[in-house]
Amino acid sequence: MHKKIIFLAMIVLISVSANYAYSQEMNLATFQETAQIIIDKRITQNVTSSITLQSTSIQEIKIPVEVEQRIRENGNISAVIITNQDKCILGVTDESCILINVKRNPADTNFLTIQNSTLKISNQFIDEINEIFDTNAKLHSTFIQPSDETNIALQTSGVISGKGTISAVYTMPMEDTASMYEKISAILIPKTIRDSGGFYDTARNLSEEENAKMTFSIIPSGSKSLLQLRVSSTYSGVAPSIDEINPLEFLKTDELKRSEYFSTGFYPLNSIVQVAILSSENTNISDVRADIIPTQVIDNEKIPTDISKNGWVFDPVEGQTIQGKYIFGKETSVNSEELRFSLGGDNLRAEKQEFDESIIVVIIITIVAIAAAMFYLKGYKK
Repeated sequence: MHKKIIFLAMIVLISVSANYAYSQEMNLATFQETAQIIIDKRITQNVTSSITLQSTSIQEIKIPVEVEQRIRENGNISAVIITNQDKCILGVTDESCILINVKRNPADTNFLTIQNSTLKISNQFIDEINEIFDTNAKLHSTFIQPSDETNIALQTSGVISGKGTISAVYTMPMEDTASMYEKISAILIPKTIRDSGGFYDTARNLSEEENAKMTFSIIPSGSKSLLQLRVSSTYSGVAPSIDEINPLEFLKTDELKRSEYFSTGFYPLNSIVQVAILSSENTNISDVRADIIPTQVIDNEKIPTDISKNGWVFDPVEGQTIQGKYIFGKETSVNSEELRFSLGGDNLRAEKQEFDESIIVVIIITIVAIAAAMFYLKGYKK
């Protein structure tokens, strides 16, 4: 209810904005494209970049309707994941994985009964999943997640692989990310979206990086499933030396274009660039090249007063966790110079904000896919 109130408040604020009065009517699409850069100076010292394409429509990410419906209506499956991430679970190396995550039956009191219950469910789907994705994954093991290690490895939330999740693990020969992404995206993404370019093209280029990995997830939720295709690349040990941030450097492009799929209307919240900095010491943003969008605080949320404008919203602008989101407004692209900003300087070009300890940005999965406004405003929450 809290989120719904904020969402409605944002819509009301936008509708009465003087600057917005003469702009196009804002729309929200089920398809979303997100670029994310996490600069972790606190723990891993790594930079992780990713492109995520997601939708709740099986017309935009094509899963056979009967399979999606059976997975969703089964009621026991929390997620289906296909990934070539290293060590998808403990004991698997140099293999790609299909994970079918099943909710634990409270009546199962030992490993054998847990295993039997999990496989009874997962075996109903693995043949169809293999057929859909042209794979030949074979049963490897049943794995009870004792902690969030897989969650961290796959950079997903607890709904995917959190503590207590039961995974039926099927493995297949390791495939390089570029060819795997090309094959799976051709199966999943309709030609009209592939031909529209945008973040899809950037993801395809990113998939060619030596250490790039991809994950596709089906996450049942209510009357629809969240379908999410993600390509990520990790740059080890480079975070401590970064004082000037060029987000597109880690996406291996000088220009980021929005998908032309959104060209038929005004969809300002369906293409987002998110940058998060995790630091062990207090720092702040400075020397922001692009505009900082004027905001108004409503119920502790920074709400843009005019989303027809392109630029950054940083919340907070200082502290040990800094998060910025760039929205395109009416623009269709942004270049690397426009997205640059620095850390630690005096030229803040933004108002001081209180540190919000509720923001945790190392989680990628969110199940409120169609609530793009909330996704934009607050990012990924614990």
